[in-house]
Amino acid sequence: MNFTIMGVVIEGFCKMFLPTLYKIDKPEQSWKSFSLMLATRIMSCSVCNWNKAVITDPVRGEIICSNCGMVISQNIEDTRPEWRSFGSEGAEGYGKSRIGTPSSLARHDMGLYTIIGETNKDASGHNLSAPVLSTISRLRVWDNRTQLDPSSYSPSHRNFQTTFNNLARSKDKLGLSYAIIEKTAYIYRKAHKRGLIRGRSMHALLAACVYIACREMENPRTLRDLATIMNIKRKDITRSYRMLVLELDFNIPLIDPMKCLIKISNNLELSEKTKRKAMQIMDNVTRSRISAGKNPMGLAASILYLSCLFNGDQKNQIAFAQAAGVTGLTIRNICRILKNHFVSTHLEKNGPGYTKGIQRK
Repeated sequence: MNFTIMGVVIEGFCKMFLPTLYKIDKPEQSWKSFSLMLATRIMSCSVCNWNKAVITDPVRGEIICSNCGMVISQNIEDTRPEWRSFGSEGAEGYGKSRIGTPSSLARHDMGLYTIIGETNKDASGHNLSAPVLSTISRLRVWDNRTQLDPSSYSPSHRNFQTTFNNLARSKDKLGLSYAIIEKTAYIYRKAHKRGLIRGRSMHALLAACVYIACREMENPRTLRDLATIMNIKRKDITRSYRMLVLELDFNIPLIDPMKCLIKISNNLELSEKTKRKAMQIMDNVTRSRISAGKNPMGLAASILYLSCLFNGDQKNQIAFAQAAGVTGLTIRNICRILKNHFVSTHLEKNGPGYTKGIQRK
């Protein structure tokens, strides 16, 4: 009751004084305008104070400033309604409900299991009779047994239960989004339907499905990361990945080196000036097609290393090699190729100090 009174008092105060404080022409729109201004202030960028337009990335769960690229908020929840229609398909809006958890491919039963509640009453609120109560209690016991006992499932259900439990544990370790988890479960179910699971390692196939989902959703994850976090040999993941691509006829997109560049720069905590310069070099390298046939992580690390040399940041090759998961020899070879093809262009724009800085290193 006290909270209700407090809410009424605050709303009355806002309706009384907000038109004067914020110079609102129509007092009846003061509460709505205050909410709009509050939302605008919350969503404004803390770097450039840009509040006109933001970019929402539902895959990564981030809100990005459209002016400077600053991540305003991350790990946001999907606030869209998860309507589930239980009515006929012809009736629009009929039978919409938000009762129960949404169905998911990442569950062995797709989230369609039944739950018999503990309330021993009928739909009218009356207590059940003794014969009906005995029947409901027996059904409740058997319902719990069928859901908790893995031996009651078919072999495919037991396989799904073990696999998707491992997927749920790996979700937090890898930092995967809900969309990637659903895509992984879809690929695994598709492989199971084609009979590709029999005789192969379940954990290696799951890791290969995660890698394919990350590639299709343009999430920069490498085989080395998956092998380390999921405790599986990289060779086994690679073998399962090739088999899935050939058998299921996937068209895997190429890895975007720009996202690898952002990932490495965030891990090394580089300055914004270095990131901007590296993005310019990466854009020119991609246009000139020098990046063809090169490891995206190694290319991104090499360009970041050159950008640090140009801006005077003290970073050695070992730090970039460890952040990218490559060797120092890879970075030196790519830097040599970039210098031969690209230094002349930057020399005309930035002066001779750029070439001398690279030659000293």
